Amino acid sequence: MPEQLEVFYVGVDVGTASVRAALVTREGLLKSTAQEPIGIWEPESDHYVQSSTEIWEKCCTVVKKVTHGVEKSQIRGIGFDATCSLVVLDQSFQPVPVSQEGDPQRNVVMWMDHRATEQADRITKNGHRVLSRVGGVMSPEMQPPKLLWLKENLKENCWNKASHFFDLPDFLSWKASGSLTRSLCTLVCKWTYCPPEGWEASFWTSIGLDDLLENNFSKIGSVTCPPGSPLGEGLTQEAAADLGLDPGTAVGASLIDAHAGGLGVIGADVKGFHLPCEGLPITARMALICGTSTCHMISEQPRFVPGVWGPYLSAMVPGLWLNEGGQSVTGRLIDHMVKGHTAYTQLQEQVQQRSNIYSYLNNHLSSMANSCSAVDLLGSSLHVWPDFHGNRSPLADPTLKGMVVGLSLSQTLDDLALLYLATMQALALGTLHILEAMKEAGHEIRTLFLCGGLSKNNLFVQIHANTTGLPVVLPDQTEAVLVGAAVLGACASRHYIFSDMSQYQHNNITKVSRWKSTETLSAVTVEIWICSFAQVEMEVHSVLLQSAI
Repeated sequence: MPEQLEVFYVGVDVGTASVRAALVTREGLLKSTAQEPIGIWEPESDHYVQSSTEIWEKCCTVVKKVTHGVEKSQIRGIGFDATCSLVVLDQSFQPVPVSQEGDPQRNVVMWMDHRATEQADRITKNGHRVLSRVGGVMSPEMQPPKLLWLKENLKENCWNKASHFFDLPDFLSWKASGSLTRSLCTLVCKWTYCPPEGWEASFWTSIGLDDLLENNFSKIGSVTCPPGSPLGEGLTQEAAADLGLDPGTAVGASLIDAHAGGLGVIGADVKGFHLPCEGLPITARMALICGTSTCHMISEQPRFVPGVWGPYLSAMVPGLWLNEGGQSVTGRLIDHMVKGHTAYTQLQEQVQQRSNIYSYLNNHLSSMANSCSAVDLLGSSLHVWPDFHGNRSPLADPTLKGMVVGLSLSQTLDDLALLYLATMQALALGTLHILEAMKEAGHEIRTLFLCGGLSKNNLFVQIHANTTGLPVVLPDQTEAVLVGAAVLGACASRHYIFSDMSQYQHNNITKVSRWKSTETLSAVTVEIWICSFAQVEMEVHSVLLQSAI
């Protein structure tokens, strides 16, 4: 009997500044990964745009890299996730410009683009009932205000020419399969779609976008399906040639990138780790997907949390509800604070290829404290309000700005390290603020599950454990977002069918390792220290919060 070839799935993740792909085994193990950068343009302040043509080309490049040397027949499915950016195409599916400069190749309004803040405020004041599903406030990072901005500011050059408005994840699945079916993940989370009823025509009419009702909402999506559903007949001939795969390879309905991370980590089997969530429903867990921004996700019965998006039905796992908190910038804010400091040049000279700058800063803080256990206390006189790009949750105020309290005239490498520490502490306190809002609404969260780029920063993870007082779990497969994307391809191939959460947990292909507290402290001491430190810092956080309000 001939030897049976191993089966693989491909996951593609389009983040803010790069495209990644992974070849994943049936057991959920990463076989190979690849990454390519993508361009970002800022034609005006708070305007961020990209090119869907370039993004697709980079997707093809990374897929070819990870599948090199593997028989095409071994690839049984492919799934895509991406940022919730807005892609605009004309009737012939060609790019349409989204900026005054008029370059048609720059046809993507990025997720972090805040040009539509005024439109979002008007939509909020309109008070339509759909706002109850987005925490009561329309964010400029969602698609309705961006669409309204395009109509009001680029009517001739964009709006009148546009025939298709895609969320970026849906654009990718369309390019791969030719299917215009949209994922419930994107439409429910970013477009106000509500299954099973569908679109609320009165909402679009009330905000001045009644022209989107034409042809049964064909411009923004007439047909929907849950994430991981098979699309069309699989890869089209053209897409298969672009990607270097077989035509007909299964394509799964897409996810937003953060939701792919949630899918890849939150259902992990944690038996034997003695975690407080063990034996409890999935609702005792919250996934933090930490990258350029951070999203906080939990699947649950429907609960309305002020300032927190959702509840969303079938947005991450079919048949389950989702609440989504978030911080608009996390990794990007840390980069901003570190690279904008006067001592950054000195930091680069010190690193000199020996490690990355953040590993060096973590070690530098430890040496400043003389022991890892005292690092948190170094930031006791320096405080950061982290809303440099507004507050997504739970204040839901995109107009908020950041601030730093406790600066001196000193600008040494030590000062840079302390600012870096204070920024991460502020972000962790933002997570605590979201947790408290969810708890007030009835959520009982016992354990945090982290993935994404920042979860590879040991100090970032430890600070979150210290600040929230909750255990933090990290996946054994560190690229949980890519694993989540590959799961979509596995679902579409019909090798895995996640019909309910028990099936999902049973088939979940992510293992976990528990984040451990500093070994020099006893378990009792750690618990007391965590609670007392979080309380002291939260008092400062509350003072800053009152000032901001």
